[in-house]
Amino acid sequence: MNGEAFLSLLQFSDGLFPAGSYAHSFGLETYTAEGAIRDATGVESFLRSYLRGSVAPTDAVAVLASRTAALSGGTARLEQCIMLDHKLNAMKLAREVRDASRQMGRQVLRVTANLGGAFALNGLTGALFRAVEDEITPGHHAMAFGAVGAALGWPERETVWAYLYSTCAGLVAAALRLLPLGQLAGQRILRSLTESIPELAGEVQGKGMGDVWSFMPGIEIAAMRHANLDARLFRS
Repeated sequence: MNGEAFLSLLQFSDGLFPAGSYAHSFGLETYTAEGAIRDATGVESFLRSYLRGSVAPTDAVAVLASRTAALSGGTARLEQCIMLDHKLNAMKLAREVRDASRQMGRQVLRVTANLGGAFALNGLTGALFRAVEDEITPGHHAMAFGAVGAALGWPERETVWAYLYSTCAGLVAAALRLLPLGQLAGQRILRSLTESIPELAGEVQGKGMGDVWSFMPGIEIAAMRHANLDARLFRS
């Protein structure tokens, strides 16, 4: 992995990247508001369930599939990315989770289309951005991340690691705003979770969209109930 590719991977997975993850808790806010999650142990348990029940078997697989389609070089690669994007849309049952993923994916493609230079050299990412703007495809985050990764030369393993880590980091940041945990507790949660990332990434290697699955009914219901909270910090 050359330096330019490595730095672009850091840029797109960093908390400062304006994908909009800071605006979403993916159901975590519901659990904290109802008192089901009150401490760092509860946050870690939530994140492990979310990673193993959806992010790894659904989104990480979609990242790999999108990256593979984008690298195929064939004329059908745009259609392949759109097809898997629609499958992702069907897999995300909770509207709040679905909308959050779409908003983040649109932002990834929008930023890519407007950065110029090496970022604008790949015609697929521009075509995907136009397809999202024209409402031809939903533009989910995992699909966009994989396609951009292919354009910028991110290796398969590191792409999945970065996607999983950025998901953890975003939700830990949300937890720190929802609960009086402190920064050190947040870093301990992250450290504990990142030890599992290579294992989760290894489990999805070689899989395609025919292998995706998701099972997190509790978190999906919490996301659905989020709209009925009396006060909300997050959009989901």
